[in-house]
Amino acid sequence: MKPGDNMVATEKPRPDTATLKNIFIVDNQPLIRRGIRQLFESEQWLSICGESQNAKGTPQAIKQCSPDLVILDISLPDGSGLELIKRIHAIAPNLPILVSSMHDERLLAERALQAGALGYVSKQEALEHLVGAVKKVLGGKIYLSEAMTDRLLLQRYANFEAGIAPSPISTLTNRELEVFEQIGGGCSTLQIAEHLNLSVKTIETHRAHLKEKLNLASSAELTRYAMQWSLQSTIE
Repeated sequence: MKPGDNMVATEKPRPDTATLKNIFIVDNQPLIRRGIRQLFESEQWLSICGESQNAKGTPQAIKQCSPDLVILDISLPDGSGLELIKRIHAIAPNLPILVSSMHDERLLAERALQAGALGYVSKQEALEHLVGAVKKVLGGKIYLSEAMTDRLLLQRYANFEAGIAPSPISTLTNRELEVFEQIGGGCSTLQIAEHLNLSVKTIETHRAHLKEKLNLASSAELTRYAMQWSLQSTIE
């Protein structure tokens, strides 16, 4: 297998195969994959059956591996993690998917669930929380942090009672949100197109939709707003 191949060799199965749960990891950061692997080595009931560093070829690799659960990062170098969740869910609707990401849980956790995931773990939390999340998702239950669960419930109740409209950011589609995040990161239209494997014309169309939805008059206002939002999300 050549360096950079999408899927790496699997581990040897552990003795108790009746209760062993095989996990497939999708993350472009080798250190993260290594950390998860080392964490699971102390858990006799968990084994890594395969790994992927990007979206390309991942659904096929998962079909070959037949894992019991997928741990997936939303930020991938060659595509959208949210779209990948949908693709995996389409070929294996009963396969649990747990998202592990550095992105703001308040914004993306709900979108991940809507795409087909059963849980969302922030990489900013202790890695040990991952085992508890895996147990819950394998049991068919939804896993979110306690703070996120409370936030979603309180937000929906408060907005319903007060008749408050949702945040403009929450009205963006998954693809529009990806473009918005890239703008906030200082990327040019060409860079965003290359990162998302889309045409420059398509990105320009998304930028136009963003200005309309966010009620912004110019590209400069859009860039400024996206950067302010990105900075605020990082601080909070």
